[in-house]
Amino acid sequence: MTVVKSTIPDSARRVAGEALQNTLVDLLGLSLIGKQAHWNIVGPRFRSIHLQLDEVVAAARSFADTVAERSSALGLPPDGRPETIASAFTLPGPKDGWVRDTEVVEVLIEALESAVARLRERIDATEKADPVTQDLLIAVTAELEKQRWMFAAENVSHDD
Repeated sequence: MTVVKSTIPDSARRVAGEALQNTLVDLLGLSLIGKQAHWNIVGPRFRSIHLQLDEVVAAARSFADTVAERSSALGLPPDGRPETIASAFTLPGPKDGWVRDTEVVEVLIEALESAVARLRERIDATEKADPVTQDLLIAVTAELEKQRWMFAAENVSHDD
């Protein structure tokens, strides 16, 4: 079998590969969190949050594909198998069953904040190793921060 050759040194490729794989796990997990909440949300803000969850899922899936393809371009096979995601995913998610709209908002804020914090660490780690991967991680972070902001705006009470 032929292996895709990388354009960067092995040490840099390892750093970039770890950052990309961990990001892939987070993004695929976020898409699952979003769909689980999307199917089970209840409450007076059902429709608006239901639709907003689709935006998170679409962004996570699109970036997951881009992240996986970057990994492939570096000669590192991405691993998005269900068992890999299940064993490596650690972001918070919704509880089982119906979930109140207010709880969905809180869970998404927490999950997105965690994902962004982890991405920022990966941005730092890839700065010298692979600026191209770093640039991709910056774009992912910007989108997830935007989504977090939108959910946080949903969580503001009238007294704030």
